[in-house]
Amino acid sequence: MELKAEAIGKLVAREAEPPLEGGTWYEAQTTDVGFAYRCEPGTLSPSDWLTLDMLLDGDDAALFILELREGEEGRTFRLQFGLLNRCAARVRLPLSATDQNVWNLGREGACLKPICQGDRVDAGRVDRMRLTVGRKSDTPVRWCQTPLTLTAEEPTRLEEPLLPAGPLLDELGQSAWRKWPGKSRSPREVTERLREQHAVAGAHRWPAGFSRWGGWKERQFDATGRFRTQHDGERWWLVDPDGHPFWSAGMDCVRPRIEAACAGLEGALSWLPERPQYDAVYGERWGMIVDYYMANFIRAFGEQHHDAWARIALGELRRWGFNTVANWSDWRVAADAGFPYVRPLRLSWPRTEMVFRDFPDVFADSFKADARDYAGQLRETAEDPAFIGYFLINEPVWGFAGECPAEGMLHNCPESETRRELASWLRKRYGTEERLSEVWTMPVTFEQLEAGPWRRGLTPPAGRDLEAFSELMVERLFGELSRACREVDPDHLNLGARYYTLPPRWALAGMRHFDVFSLNCYNKPAPPADDLAVVTEKLGVPVLIGEWHFGALDVGLPASGLGRVRSQVDRGKAFCVFEEGAAAEPWCVGAHYFTFADQSALGRFDGENYNIGFVDICNRPYGPLVDAARKTHERLYAVAAGLRPPYGHRPEYLPILSV
Repeated sequence: MELKAEAIGKLVAREAEPPLEGGTWYEAQTTDVGFAYRCEPGTLSPSDWLTLDMLLDGDDAALFILELREGEEGRTFRLQFGLLNRCAARVRLPLSATDQNVWNLGREGACLKPICQGDRVDAGRVDRMRLTVGRKSDTPVRWCQTPLTLTAEEPTRLEEPLLPAGPLLDELGQSAWRKWPGKSRSPREVTERLREQHAVAGAHRWPAGFSRWGGWKERQFDATGRFRTQHDGERWWLVDPDGHPFWSAGMDCVRPRIEAACAGLEGALSWLPERPQYDAVYGERWGMIVDYYMANFIRAFGEQHHDAWARIALGELRRWGFNTVANWSDWRVAADAGFPYVRPLRLSWPRTEMVFRDFPDVFADSFKADARDYAGQLRETAEDPAFIGYFLINEPVWGFAGECPAEGMLHNCPESETRRELASWLRKRYGTEERLSEVWTMPVTFEQLEAGPWRRGLTPPAGRDLEAFSELMVERLFGELSRACREVDPDHLNLGARYYTLPPRWALAGMRHFDVFSLNCYNKPAPPADDLAVVTEKLGVPVLIGEWHFGALDVGLPASGLGRVRSQVDRGKAFCVFEEGAAAEPWCVGAHYFTFADQSALGRFDGENYNIGFVDICNRPYGPLVDAARKTHERLYAVAAGLRPPYGHRPEYLPILSV
């Protein structure tokens, strides 16, 4: 069933020949332009799918938003997604999807990083929809689109997406059709660059004022042989094993890997590396992965490619002034070299069911056993003085929800020990069902809360109680994990959960077990100082920024990441502003940049294809960014100690393009 559409905003239909059968070319100069759809309530059967084909023209990324709403002022569900430029894509939205399987639908061919947000809607009550341009660059958005269609059968995936401009990647992994200053011209050029980098890597050194661990040689605290935290009366520091103040200037994703997700997109590749010579570049993550970054190193160094990469990477980090190999890295390379590093612990709950997204049944007896096994990962690094500490989890998916874990559990988990504990907790709180119903202003029984499907809405008083219980859930989660980890490794730092933003009150209270509070901080010129000062005051621990970055659109990649500036020169300025601004804050003990290398122009497993690296896929450093980082790190400790003001020449910050 084809849904009738009306234009929103200044949508221009072009008469050019459409590349998609049944499609039409459209152009938008601004955001919030697209289509509105109306239907009778009940039209969207729970067994149906929404689908359409699209093709994005041009060089720059664009974000599209598909909204489903229950009436004019009703609840709204949003699907946000991007598209690979010059490659056909198919949108396939299951209307019967639950929160658990619709949170991240995975990459649908050339449809990038589909993310679901907003309210929990009843498809049978939806009577209006919108498909609009949500984000764009300075240039107009031009795309071809077929009608939005409702179908009872699951739409097939595109087997061989249309590529009107030919392959998307060249043999080096770069964008095949785009041109920009600094684009590598041949495999020979890349091989010569890598071998030259390898020859000089051993000569690179940290700034002169750094200790052997990357700390500040000019000051001395007590040495314990391990990294630790200390407040010196004016500010927080990490302290290196020799007792010097240490501010963690880190680099995420220090590893010889740039994933290009190629499943269904083999025709988009100019060259598929030959087996068995290039076996190591292939992998699987929701389909075939090809790593052209690694292929470039294999071409230059053969079987010694990993050792050659490690020598180059650690040499470059020293040259740029970074003193920490940060999250998502090949941390064993850092450990072997005595280079300070952190590591993420791998989540695994083999005995414990999830109650909401990735939140485990923390009141089940099995969770304690899983926590002990989880902590066992730390035995490998428990005696290493170069090991700073560990992250318990990364950006928990339950943290992105529009509802707290207890509410999500009610809607998604018919039976669990945690849900039984919720019912018991409410019994103790209210005594009788009559009193509970009175406070919640809705009829409810303890039996309904304890088990069984929950299909009802919730009142504000009910929501407040569920947030209060969510605080207990989070405390139980992080408390059990933290205690188990300290039994295995009492000497290294618990660096927290790398929350994706400032956590709500019910989540923050459960984070008191951490030695350092960590969060990832995007879309901001500098960390939110006032808010993070309050976090430090409430928890009594310092703060570490686990991820941040800025990118641009001038080096052949279609997206700039979660922070955007005009050029590579401005990326350097943005780096100085953020890192020195963070170092000047008394609550901050480090900031870790994401990432060492750019992402693939084809996109990783979820489609991210950002210019966020210090090097491109051919390991060519971005000169203005490298120079800025070195200068910042040379004055870093003076800024942190209040002896010099932080860098203040801000670049122009632009609207982001990415999901």
